[in-house]
Amino acid sequence: MEKPSQHTPTLAELAAEFLLSIPEKDRAKNQVDVYRFIRWLGIRGKPNELNPANVASYGEQVTPLEARSIKSFLTYIKKREFTTLNLASHVRPKKRSPKMVPSGRNYRRETILTKEGHAKLKAELTNLKDQCSEVIEEMRKAAADKDFRENAPLAAARERKARLEGRIQELEATLKLAKLMDESQNTAKVKMGDTVILYELSSGNKLSYVLVDSQEANPIKGKLSIASPLGKALQDKEKGGTIEVSAPAGVFSYRIEDIQHNYALDFEEKGFD
Repeated sequence: MEKPSQHTPTLAELAAEFLLSIPEKDRAKNQVDVYRFIRWLGIRGKPNELNPANVASYGEQVTPLEARSIKSFLTYIKKREFTTLNLASHVRPKKRSPKMVPSGRNYRRETILTKEGHAKLKAELTNLKDQCSEVIEEMRKAAADKDFRENAPLAAARERKARLEGRIQELEATLKLAKLMDESQNTAKVKMGDTVILYELSSGNKLSYVLVDSQEANPIKGKLSIASPLGKALQDKEKGGTIEVSAPAGVFSYRIEDIQHNYALDFEEKGFD
């Protein structure tokens, strides 16, 4: 819910405010998890674009430990009255078998990317490393002021450096295990990289989604993660088939109207300025 008389901040702005509101010792851990969440939604998204369905979809992809950070962030947004919904209650990570339990930050799942997606991530990594070098220089100049107690430029530079390093670590881990999608396949069934046109049986609305890996997902822009409930239900289905998806808001039924095989997925440019 937007405040009518005030500027509504972006999710990125709210994330920065949230991190400054918690103890400094907890910021690094929360920072990585929260920024990964808002990048998945869209770095320039607004709190009114959050809904139980996309929050629940993301929740299924994270560990219980990561879910704590997301719940804290969503609780903060509600306390600030940018939403009336208790979205934190929809973050429900799936339980994994003992063999699949992540071990801290060493756990990384294999990621399948399009060629363009892989190139975009590599370009983003290079850009962030350049930015990190610039921030280190900013910190050096700010540190020249010996009064560290109220050195706002130094504090801001440190905060930005931590954000950059968190994303750099995430990208390096992703690219290390990433595999390129086989673009030679072109079957009649839905697979990652396809654009799927759906007809929602209850409302009569038509929806269009591109099935992508969670690293490329942006539900606000119609890029649907294959790990989401709808993404899972669509995989290997054929044109004309119907599917049912259970979500916190109820059960939704869809008919697959068309399947368009394409692989040139358009990334949203991500910024940290």
